[in-house]
Amino acid sequence: MAKFGSLLVLLLGMLISFDGFANTMSIDEHTPTPLNLTPWLMVTHSNANPQLGDIQALPKSQWHKFTSDDIQRLSQHDFWLRVNLTSGDESLARILALDNPLLDRVTIFHLVNNQLINTTEMGDTLLYKNRPLPSNIFLYPFKLSSNEQHTFYLHIVTEGSAAVPLSLWSANDLAQIAESTAVEHGFQLGVLAAIGIFSLFIALASGSFSYSYYSGYVLCMTLLVATINGYAFRFLWPNWPALQQLMVPVLLPLVMAFALMFTEKILQLKYYNRRMLLMCRYSAVYIILVGLLVPFLRYGTVLYIEIISVAILSIIMMILAIIQAINGQKLAKLYTIGWVSMLTGACISSLLYLSVIEFNIKPQTPVMLGLTFEIIFMSLVLAIRYNDERKSKLRIQQEALKQAQKIRSAREEALKVEAETNERLEQMVQERTLELEITLRELHEVNQKLTEQSTIDSLTGVKNRSAFDKRLLAESRISRRQETPIALLMLDIDRFKSINDQFGHLAGDQALKVIATTLQQHLKRPTDLVSRFGGEEFAIILPNTTADGAIQVAESIRDAVTSIGLEWEGKPIPLTVSIGVSADVISNDQHSTELLEQADKALYQAKNSGRNQVKLYAPAQTEPT
Repeated sequence: MAKFGSLLVLLLGMLISFDGFANTMSIDEHTPTPLNLTPWLMVTHSNANPQLGDIQALPKSQWHKFTSDDIQRLSQHDFWLRVNLTSGDESLARILALDNPLLDRVTIFHLVNNQLINTTEMGDTLLYKNRPLPSNIFLYPFKLSSNEQHTFYLHIVTEGSAAVPLSLWSANDLAQIAESTAVEHGFQLGVLAAIGIFSLFIALASGSFSYSYYSGYVLCMTLLVATINGYAFRFLWPNWPALQQLMVPVLLPLVMAFALMFTEKILQLKYYNRRMLLMCRYSAVYIILVGLLVPFLRYGTVLYIEIISVAILSIIMMILAIIQAINGQKLAKLYTIGWVSMLTGACISSLLYLSVIEFNIKPQTPVMLGLTFEIIFMSLVLAIRYNDERKSKLRIQQEALKQAQKIRSAREEALKVEAETNERLEQMVQERTLELEITLRELHEVNQKLTEQSTIDSLTGVKNRSAFDKRLLAESRISRRQETPIALLMLDIDRFKSINDQFGHLAGDQALKVIATTLQQHLKRPTDLVSRFGGEEFAIILPNTTADGAIQVAESIRDAVTSIGLEWEGKPIPLTVSIGVSADVISNDQHSTELLEQADKALYQAKNSGRNQVKLYAPAQTEPT
């Protein structure tokens, strides 16, 4: 009966304490570590800024089991976690480990038997030295005495990924796994950094854009991995938490931009497909512009845009590589293998993070292995391309050497033939030289006569229209080059038709000759040119002459023509001329034609204004219809 009473009391005590120890994990020295505490986590989301007392006072209905749905969004997160631990009769030393180095702020409230004994703040928005234990992840050491209930409230405030992989470790197990993890990560980061620095040296030595982009891709990826794993904050900028907040959204676009430019070079899109080339370059510009949004948008928003952009651009690069591989490009096939390895590792890591598949490995291990393999494989691709280019250059050099030898042999053979033929030809040349000299002299004399005949108007003896056009082109080029003015005079004999009708065509011809002679007498400079433009029209070119100078020459010509006392069969023939003038500095190839048209328009203005006068081209004046 006494035994039954004691058993009843024990059962009653368990029932009474069941509510207080709901979702409580009981551990002892035989409990294996690491112990995943996620199944025992309770979560509540606070809308204000509550204190610990407010959270403790919340009813049970506002707490629920922690699931992945609570942290799915890449946005601002503010929530509380609670986990209860109890120990048996022995005392234990344990470490609470939160393996997400990118959490902004983690506040741990440690309660023993509902009494607050310690408060610790950590996070990558705080100085690294604030952490209880030096580690790239968040560690909190504590001791469990016998028959104690330890309650932990974790206030998580972060932006972006809010994954909270909470585990319980013993000190020995954590030291061993930390050592092996540090060696693994150190080896991976060391390999990546060594490849990146080596590629940088090759790029500096050779001036290769391919190695430059590859080096930028590897070094940025190395720094990004070190930042995500917390090593960069621990060893590179522990006193600059603000820099830690910028590195991931800044490095992601840089990694992708270098990857796109490297893809362009390794697939040789410049030579194979211009559309793909432009797609790669525009994509690189786009992702850099996204990176420039970091100071202006929220961290979670920028990170969400970047992750979506990186996923889309990765698919684009894969499609480009596959298309080039199908087209038979060897490097594209190797590139595709390397890129597939990284994407496969990323997919496996994503499935492990989402608990879709389960392996006894860390979730980040597949993506790190895939990334390492991809970078090493890309180094192989670069080496193959470099070797192919070297062989191609060597082959070209050998072919050039063969061609040079052939050319040298042909030249020597030609020299032999030339030496033999020179002796035979020398006598023949001497015999023919005298005959050729005589013939050339005669041809030169005939050519001069033909040239003069082709440029001289047979009636008036002045230059013809063809000579005028050639001289106008030459003087226009000189005016344009030396920026000097050139003037044109268009001259028309007034009432020339009435002369022909009244005195006959022979009299008209005589009038043309006399006027042509008068024009030549009034042009003093060797560079001035008078030509018969057609019918009773003459054209005069005055190089290096302004409008005022051209008007003076025109007026003197007009006066001289008026003073001609031409008689035919005892009858006087009155002669007057109308002259149009234009002058300007030639500025383009069409300007000379425009200047000629302007002189012609000025001539018509002179004739319409009463004849026997000089008119300078004026654009504002109304042109005759």
